[in-house]
Amino acid sequence: MLEFIRQQGFVSIPELKDSLDVSESTIRRDLESLEESGEARRTHGGVFYTGSVSSIRQFHRPNANDGAWDKKRAIALEAAKLVSDHDTVLLDGGSTTYELAKQLVGRPLQIVTNSLPVANLFSASDSVDLVVLGGAIHNRTGVTHGPYTDQMLETINVQKAFLSVAGVNEKGFYNSNMLLVETERCMMNAADRTIIVADSTKFGRSSLARMCEWNQVDTLVVDHELNDSWRDRIASLKTKLILASIDHQEQQPSPLTS
Repeated sequence: MLEFIRQQGFVSIPELKDSLDVSESTIRRDLESLEESGEARRTHGGVFYTGSVSSIRQFHRPNANDGAWDKKRAIALEAAKLVSDHDTVLLDGGSTTYELAKQLVGRPLQIVTNSLPVANLFSASDSVDLVVLGGAIHNRTGVTHGPYTDQMLETINVQKAFLSVAGVNEKGFYNSNMLLVETERCMMNAADRTIIVADSTKFGRSSLARMCEWNQVDTLVVDHELNDSWRDRIASLKTKLILASIDHQEQQPSPLTS
């Protein structure tokens, strides 16, 4: 089943039933397992392939015992609620934004990204208008950055930019690659609204390059393990804080209408 979905990109439930000659109840039970493992995502009318492709770097689920993947997925589910159908959305190339992208597969959107793994998720979707930013590719992460990427960002506008970070402290938000940080600043300039997705382990940390200050971020989505000290500090700022609960991560996000 997984190989058939991978080859097709998108398959309807009747197509799976006819091709595999099994019952619809068997199809749905196996799809639940594939969706839980991140290999596929069900949507209205069928299922999309969201697993790895050997030629493109993908993000793999961390060790289940450390809870990191659960945090990222919970954040992604909460962030997906901020996206309305037909929005123009920019996604950068981080593991949490990749989880967010998986939640948006199958929805009617315009997606702009500098991430080859993220672009691959949407490449077979008829409901998405996909724009991939050109530029030099960072081999370790599969994202484009640099002057060509930045020049392209100067020509576009998106309603919402979802960005990931390597560190957060009182001075702002950080990433470890200076060229990538320049590109992310251009992403912020191209967006009506900047939304940071970051798990609680990133707080109290810095990195090589500061991307922006707090007043440049509209919304921050973080898991519920963020400590009270940080919650109180953010409450005094203009940045809106959204806490994602792992206990509710299996709930499907409901698209906003406005």
